[in-house]
Amino acid sequence: MKTKRILLITGICIMTELGLAQNHLPPVFGNDTTNIRHDEISQLYLSPRKVVWTSSESSVSTPRVLLKLSDGQSEMVKENACRLRSMPNDTAAILLDYGRELHGGLKLILGPSNKREPATIRIRFGESVSEACSPIRYTGWKKGFSTNDHAMRDITMKIPSNGQIEIGNTGFRFVRIDLLQTGVNVHIKEASAILRYRDIPYLGSFRCSDERLNQIWMTGAYTVHLNMQEYLWDGIKRDRLIWLGDMHPEVATIMTVFGDNEVVPKSIDLACKQFPLPKWLNNMSAYSMWYLIIQYEWYMHNGDMDYLRKHRDYIIGLIDRIDECVDKDGNETLAKSRFLDWPSSPNEAGVEAGYRALLCWSLDNAEKLCNVLGEKEYAAKSLAIAHRIKKIIKQPNNLKQAAALMSIAGLMSPQKACKDVISVGGAEGFSTFYGYYMLQALAQSGEYQQALDIIRQFWGGMLDLGATTFWEDFNLDWAQNAGRLDEFVPEGKKDIHGDFGAYCYPGFRHSFCHGWASGPTPWMTQHLLGIEVLEPGCKTLRITPNLCDLEWVEGTFPTPYGIVYVKHSKGADGKITIPYDSQEEVYNNFGWAPDIDRFTVSRQ
Repeated sequence: MKTKRILLITGICIMTELGLAQNHLPPVFGNDTTNIRHDEISQLYLSPRKVVWTSSESSVSTPRVLLKLSDGQSEMVKENACRLRSMPNDTAAILLDYGRELHGGLKLILGPSNKREPATIRIRFGESVSEACSPIRYTGWKKGFSTNDHAMRDITMKIPSNGQIEIGNTGFRFVRIDLLQTGVNVHIKEASAILRYRDIPYLGSFRCSDERLNQIWMTGAYTVHLNMQEYLWDGIKRDRLIWLGDMHPEVATIMTVFGDNEVVPKSIDLACKQFPLPKWLNNMSAYSMWYLIIQYEWYMHNGDMDYLRKHRDYIIGLIDRIDECVDKDGNETLAKSRFLDWPSSPNEAGVEAGYRALLCWSLDNAEKLCNVLGEKEYAAKSLAIAHRIKKIIKQPNNLKQAAALMSIAGLMSPQKACKDVISVGGAEGFSTFYGYYMLQALAQSGEYQQALDIIRQFWGGMLDLGATTFWEDFNLDWAQNAGRLDEFVPEGKKDIHGDFGAYCYPGFRHSFCHGWASGPTPWMTQHLLGIEVLEPGCKTLRITPNLCDLEWVEGTFPTPYGIVYVKHSKGADGKITIPYDSQEEVYNNFGWAPDIDRFTVSRQ
């Protein structure tokens, strides 16, 4: 047997009930667990990496003790604690940096006080230094002001002496603590961040000869990981909701990094429950289209027929709902509101073109889903609706979002979409959400190098400003004369957080950890490692690397059969070499099949 040509697959650990930790309820609760829900999210405590600022040496003493994680026990001595003491003209305050974006809260372990009553403090969480020091505003969304929308980030509260207290649940990197009353000494032994996260392995990986790209890939992975809470959120500060459109790049990242994770079907199920037909998901017709696209791609990765059958009624019901809104001439009345992403909103003509392209893409996926389900009538209906829609093809009106969708949906040649629209100005006009689809269109047209350059410039631009997760919105123009998020804004510079943002996220309302911005992570795995799923459940993979200006690239990809490892190197002659037999042969489930490029995965 030609075993030398088999793609390398690392072993994957299958956890059984015997290997899992058991949740033991104290016997006093009995056997009735109807009012109990276990926490599926893990929790860690992290000490700050840096003291960014203190109000004064007289009001804040020995702040650096907080950089060490203590033993977690309050004590009556003062020597191992940071002391805060406010004076009439000097409010004791300290600003801490935890080194990277986190989801969770703050745990204070407190020492003795000179007063018996609890002390009053103000806690401000921030995704930037400026946000952690900003005032709050409850009327309107204004630049320069913070909000407590969706999660409390500005909290005034009482704290005990010689005790412990946990505060908050939000997205943050920085915490500011102010002592709001005078005449009291507060001793803080520990101010640890609480990290709430899914304790899951990073099965997928990516490394190449460009460290900037390595960092971008991992930042996208970590951004989505933080949003994998009880459900798959769009952002950890706001909105902390299940938005089906936002989910698409997140699901692509999850399949690339974590494989088959329960948070995806769990979130889809809840969304369908919250918005039963004939409602549109999230009350947005475009997001119901994204549902069909996600269902198809999720099925292709894991091959879970049981889950697909579970959604059979919703899928065909949605097709009927769309069908009744599209007439024989291709006019549609799905909804008055058209939405792609916020930055595209002013270009109404472009949005209309992109919206119709998204509908065609979703109907193509609906047809494939129905064929898998054996629903031939609905497969034909999906084709028929798409045929009617294609009777009216609108122009992108120089909107990159629209051109990208039209390329993906086959309504515009990738070469024309890129030459006339997407490539114009390079990273100018890219967005964190729809940038993923612009990258996909560039790949369709063979413009891999240009896509790579844009990733370095656009997503790398956020890293240059101190980002440790990718943002809800970004424009390269913002970076001109802007300070970093992890510093106080230098005089004469713009505040990258407080001075920018638009639509529903101006100023500090702007989320600095938004899963829809993770597109480069799955894109690099798909197009640089060159891993493409050809059969449901990853039964067959095509490996087609594109190294562009890279010397080498390697990584892993999780499948239901195990973890696939690939590595590509560029020789002195510019040709790509692979450390396997060069013949284009395939090892599929149980034998050799020379009809597909490169390799497939074999069940172990």
